[in-house]
Amino acid sequence: MITFNDSETAEELATRTRDLMEEVVLPVERELEGGMTVSEGTVSELREAAREYGVYAPQIPEEYGGLGHSFRDVLPAFEEAGRSLLGPLALRVSAPDEGNMHFLELQGTETQKEQYLRPLVAGDINSGFAMTEPLQGGGSDPKMLQTTAERDGDDWVIDGHKWWTTQGVEADVLLVFARTDQDAHPYEGSSVFIVPKDADGVEVVRNIPHLGSPVTGKGHAEIKFDGVRVPDEHLLGEEGEGFAHVQERLGPARLTHCMRFSGMADRALDVAKAYTSEREGFGSKIADKQAVRFDIAEHEMRLAAARSLVRTAAEEIAAGNQARVEVSMSKVFAANVVQDAIDTAVQLCGGNGMARDLPLADFYESVRQFRIVDGADEVHKRTIAREAFADVDESELDPITRFDA
Repeated sequence: MITFNDSETAEELATRTRDLMEEVVLPVERELEGGMTVSEGTVSELREAAREYGVYAPQIPEEYGGLGHSFRDVLPAFEEAGRSLLGPLALRVSAPDEGNMHFLELQGTETQKEQYLRPLVAGDINSGFAMTEPLQGGGSDPKMLQTTAERDGDDWVIDGHKWWTTQGVEADVLLVFARTDQDAHPYEGSSVFIVPKDADGVEVVRNIPHLGSPVTGKGHAEIKFDGVRVPDEHLLGEEGEGFAHVQERLGPARLTHCMRFSGMADRALDVAKAYTSEREGFGSKIADKQAVRFDIAEHEMRLAAARSLVRTAAEEIAAGNQARVEVSMSKVFAANVVQDAIDTAVQLCGGNGMARDLPLADFYESVRQFRIVDGADEVHKRTIAREAFADVDESELDPITRFDA
């Protein structure tokens, strides 16, 4: 078993989370009928259990209801929580609330933290992050942002059209990304606003039908903002610094996504190993076939590499660096590693892999979106490639010219 350079605190937190998962969360998961959405009552019970195990909101400062652990130390616990779709809900570390809480912690005023961060941590309210827009708006290229916020006295008036706002239907409050200076480059002329979903002019058009498991009940909403008025006190962070603030949110959030999905892949491989160790075919256990064993070995290696890469990126962020390339590498590599591992697990379990008696079908539906959400593979590869070609050394061509003769 490969071990990582995790602190004693991180290991203890991960162990308690693993105990919660094995003793409470997974038994609840196994009681759910295929395709069934978990109830709010069950989520509340799971969160109470997480508090009893000492793992609830480990990433949030104690003064706002969390445990106050460092970002680097909570990552192994996030991975353990990811072993079930219910785990992140139990620990209060699921998207988008986890990222939004981090955003509010970093940039919120004390009034904003009391009004929104504290109840978010407690699970009394839910949130959405409204950034992506329909054609031809902001998406993979966020510079195409079309939503505007104009000053009117002491208020801001927001107009725009968003979609793929995760948990937008259930959200009580939305963090809305908008242009605040039409004459400036979007990098210097955009801001983020706290918008109560019940504000006049906010219209939830629909919950977009999409690929993904129904277990958690979280959808992706299409939302229109028509003359939505919010006070200046609802500006989150500095005016015109929206892009910088969003990057502060997205970097860590991408890594927590990687860890949650790594836990999902680890569980999928455990299921496949258990199944193939019992299932017989063509004269022996399926697990005794060399092809199966080599497939599992390949996924174990790649998953270990993904875990290591995420930790490296997290350490860069903890040191105060943006780590954009490290985060992009982690996101692309982990997303593809996890997708491949879960796909293999489904294949090895045959018909049982497709049935919702096992968690694999739900995992399979959930993991495909990971290569698109939080930045598509191609966007992150663009970031990596830009860095790779930044300092091309043309002297490396010299050996090639020797063969011109």
